[in-house]
Amino acid sequence: MKLVYLLGLGAFALGLDAYVTAGLLPVIADDFDSSVSATGQMVTTFTLAYAIASPIFATFLSASRVRVGLLGSLAVFTVANAGSALSASLPALLVARAFAGVGAGLYLALAASAAASLVDKERRGRALAVIMGGMSSGTVIGVPAGVFIAQHTSWRSTLWLVSAIGLISFAGLALRLPALPATTSVGLRQRAQVITDPRVASIVGVSFLAAVASLGLYTYFAPVMATEAMGKVETITPYLWAWGIGGVVGSALIGSLVDRVRRPYSLVVGIMALLVVALVMLRVSASIHPLVALIPIAVWGAVGWALQVPQQNDLLEVRGDKGGPVAVALNESALYLGSAVGSGLGGVAFSLGWDGSVLPLWAAGAALLGLLLQLTVVRALTGRRPAPAAPAEQVLSGASD
Repeated sequence: MKLVYLLGLGAFALGLDAYVTAGLLPVIADDFDSSVSATGQMVTTFTLAYAIASPIFATFLSASRVRVGLLGSLAVFTVANAGSALSASLPALLVARAFAGVGAGLYLALAASAAASLVDKERRGRALAVIMGGMSSGTVIGVPAGVFIAQHTSWRSTLWLVSAIGLISFAGLALRLPALPATTSVGLRQRAQVITDPRVASIVGVSFLAAVASLGLYTYFAPVMATEAMGKVETITPYLWAWGIGGVVGSALIGSLVDRVRRPYSLVVGIMALLVVALVMLRVSASIHPLVALIPIAVWGAVGWALQVPQQNDLLEVRGDKGGPVAVALNESALYLGSAVGSGLGGVAFSLGWDGSVLPLWAAGAALLGLLLQLTVVRALTGRRPAPAAPAEQVLSGASD
């Protein structure tokens, strides 16, 4: 598990970078004299590039050079964040964020598959949880700190911090990570065969809708909480802490639950139901008092981060040694494609002059669609099936994912 934690360190840098920009949107918009909706597209750009990078770029990575792929993707991520900090215009920032998304998408897909291959089947849920825990820890520790730094210096200083942590992560992996075993390469045609599996498509569809709801809304967290209906919150940091702490708790608990239950389907039903309730209660509780909203925000963060562990585990189960890791990579792509779609739709809502306080309710609607998909299609296809296990030595066959 020590090597798994080392991989999780790289995920920490990714988690910080992926979510700190939500807290920086108003500051960056002011610096570039741009609207919040236009500036928010830097999140869309990052997440869209992330979604594309995992299944496409990884296809051209030699299966015998997994370690090189991990280090190379982290290097691209680190350099792109330095470029983001140096950006002199919004278009330049968007380009830099796209490259950061490519590096992040490729790294996390490789890290998840590698982590699963480094442990036995009984600890696979916990290994995957370490990677997601690294992401969520980057959020709970780094995002409030990054916003604080931006408020007292500049948003560029925050991105320099991300770049520095990425560099430290790169150095640690370069020194400690051994060569990973070569595996069979998986081409684009084989990847297409995996996604056409209705079991995979339905599970990935739930992840997509959850991301539209959860990550899409998070992009506009600050302007949403600043609306009159949400209490005109001026300091977003406590709410970022609540979301991040919830994410860490969810990530820490879900791994053991997956290993014990061995039935991710039922866990996902509960998680999606809680996500719907939390998003609805966010609007309701904030109308009472903004501080009351800390409770549903924490639940939102917990279930949002917890969801992907049972999803990844279920995909490895349904595909076994025939494309399990490919399915995991496609799930990661769907997750960030959903984030891109959610943030894009949020930007459209703001550009049309909608009140930001309606976004939590629209997000709850997207989460409800995901819950219904889980209760119907996913249940019919996977709920009653004794799923075959994916041998640990086969999991890295998608390391080129």
